[in-house]
Amino acid sequence: MEDESERVDWNDLKYFLEVARGGSLTRAADVLRVSQSTVSRRITELETRLATRLFARHQTGYHLTDEGRELLGRAQAVEDNMLAFERGASGLSPAVSGLVRLATTENLATDLVIPALPRLVARHPQLRLEIVTTTATVELGRRDADLALRVVRPTHGNLKARRLGEMSHGVYGHRDYLARHPAQGGDPLAGRAVITWDEAHAHLPAAQWLAQRAPDAHVVLTASTLRAQIAAVRAGLGLAVLPDFLATGTDLVRVLAPDQVFSDGVWLVIHADLAASSRVRAVADFLAEAVAGADAALSGRRAGQPRDERASC
Repeated sequence: MEDESERVDWNDLKYFLEVARGGSLTRAADVLRVSQSTVSRRITELETRLATRLFARHQTGYHLTDEGRELLGRAQAVEDNMLAFERGASGLSPAVSGLVRLATTENLATDLVIPALPRLVARHPQLRLEIVTTTATVELGRRDADLALRVVRPTHGNLKARRLGEMSHGVYGHRDYLARHPAQGGDPLAGRAVITWDEAHAHLPAAQWLAQRAPDAHVVLTASTLRAQIAAVRAGLGLAVLPDFLATGTDLVRVLAPDQVFSDGVWLVIHADLAASSRVRAVADFLAEAVAGADAALSGRRAGQPRDERASC
C-alpha cells in the first residue's frame, strides 16, 4: 500500500517549478502570491518527501542540483497536462462569469481597453477582468494570462491569433521645440535630440526603427514607458516615436508620418484550448469591438489629428 507521505501533488510541483524558473524564493513568491517563507517551507517539505536535495542554496540564489534538473522535465510535463486539463474544463461552463486574465501593454490598457470597460461590465456583471500590463511576452500556455492584446504576432505556441486592426506610429515633437530647432537639410531628424526606449526595451519596434533611422542622433533621454516619453516630448526635450492615437493635443506635431515610420498590427491572441471558453470568448468579443471602435484613432485617421510639421509651417 502506497504511503500517503510519499505522494507528490500538483501544488508541490508548482513551487518547485517556480523556484527553478526564477532561481529565488522571492520571485517564486511573487508569481505564486504567497510569502517567501511559505515557498521555502514547501520546497523543504518536497525535498524531505522525495528524500532528494533539489536545490543548492547559494547567496546568488537557488540552483538546481543534478537530481533537480532530472526531475525538471518531468515536472514541466505534469504542468502542461494539468494546464491543458484546466483550460479544457474552463470551456465546459456556458456561464459568462469568473476571472479572465488579459495581457497587454500599458498604453493599450489605459487608453483603449479601460475606457471601454463599462460596456463589458454592464454586459457581463459576473465577469472579472485582470489586466497584466507588460511589454514582455507572457506565456499563455502557463496561464500567466488567458488572452493577450499585442502589436506583435506570436510565432510559437498552441495559440490562435486574429488581427483586429493596426496602430500607426509617427515621430513627434513639441511645437515650441521644433520652432527652436528647425529641420536641417530637409531631414526632420537632423540636429534634433531624441527620446527613446531604455536598453531593456531595445527590442521594441520603435526603438529599433529609431536606432536604424538615426544612429548618430543625440539621445537626450531613455525611458521604460510611453507615458514618460510623451511627457518628455511635451516638456520640449526632443523627438520620439509615438503611436498616433496617443499623440493628442495641438502641442504635439508630427514630423514623420506612418508611411515613413511604421504601423503595427493589433493582434488578439488566445490559447487554442481556451477558444471555446464562454468567459474568454466574451472578453475577446469585447476587445474586437473596442479596437474596431477606435480604428480611426489607432491608424492615425482621426479627424484633426495628427498635426504634421510641414502643414504647420
